[in-house]
Amino acid sequence: MSNDIEWRKSSRSNTSTSGECVELSTNVTEVTHVRDSKDSRGPRLTLRPAGLAALVGQIKSGALDL
Repeated sequence: MSNDIEWRKSSRSNTSTSGECVELSTNVTEVTHVRDSKDSRGPRLTLRPAGLAALVGQIKSGALDL
């Protein structure tokens, strides 16, 4: 995977506390990479637009709450 990926973290993420948030790639076409901001070298999800939309929908609905 390229080191040239640019990442975006939500402006609403609060880095002064636990820093638990995800980052999304901003300069890759056809897919979106998703990673944990605490482990930038860790595993990444690579999602096509429909997959990202489905994931966001599941998160918003609470279906993935632990």
